[in-house]
Amino acid sequence: MAIIVTGASGLLGEALVGALRGADERVVTLVRREPRSGDEALWRPAEGVLDPAVLDGASAVVHLAGAPIAGRRWTVAYKKELIRSRVDSTRLLVRAMRAASTPPGVLVSASGMDYYGDTGDRVIDEGADRGQGFMPELCARWEAEAVAAEESGVRVALLRTSLALSGRGGSLARMLPIFKAGLGAPLGSGRQYWSWISVPDWVGAVRHILATPGVSGPVNMCSPTPVTNAGFTRTLGQVLGRPTMPMPVPRFALSLGLGELAGAALLPSHRLKPGKLLDTGYEFTHGDLADALRAVL
Repeated sequence: MAIIVTGASGLLGEALVGALRGADERVVTLVRREPRSGDEALWRPAEGVLDPAVLDGASAVVHLAGAPIAGRRWTVAYKKELIRSRVDSTRLLVRAMRAASTPPGVLVSASGMDYYGDTGDRVIDEGADRGQGFMPELCARWEAEAVAAEESGVRVALLRTSLALSGRGGSLARMLPIFKAGLGAPLGSGRQYWSWISVPDWVGAVRHILATPGVSGPVNMCSPTPVTNAGFTRTLGQVLGRPTMPMPVPRFALSLGLGELAGAALLPSHRLKPGKLLDTGYEFTHGDLADALRAVL
């Protein structure tokens, strides 16, 4: 029985596939080009192409595909791509599950902590309401498509992932050249909370979800110890052995450089609690930010 993975070439997908195959799990990755082996299968979400037989009898589907949130400005066209790449691909997967003779047992579908919007200093667990704005609305639409798989008897878990720490890619890797040059600085007020998780713990948490039938619905993928942006800046500088700038980067400068992305992704406060992971017995490897940074760097 295979585990089907989309988005396998991304930072998190690559780490997860490597760990699953290292544990002798059979993994089939969905690819947009012609498959090169029996461990790949074709899908073309933009064209609605996915043979339901690919999912027939699979033990699980882990859906991580989606255009990158960061790395480029949010033009009107790119915001449409962010939506399409998530909502349409999830709808296609669920449609194929319904058409399969034996649907997969569980769908683990990506989402983000942006679902909650700016929550200030409040500690947020999975029961909190959706926030306002583009990213919360995108996450809600994304999740709604995944939850539709429950109509076919599929257990659905929604990964509300926080800042995933890796030196190989993602937001942390983009920060490293600035911090190594001694130019790292708090963003905006610096008081906004940044929830985070090491990539090894993210992979461990997904495997925990796959193996734990009682885990369903939204799951906060974060360590139990969120920090403020100023605290994150200070700790990363210390781990790298580099000074950081005392003056924060003002909000207007971030908006000039990054546009809407700055206000939606860098400046909101997310003080998340991994309630479901803790309640179902997941044990974090990296609960301390400095330890996590040393491990992934």
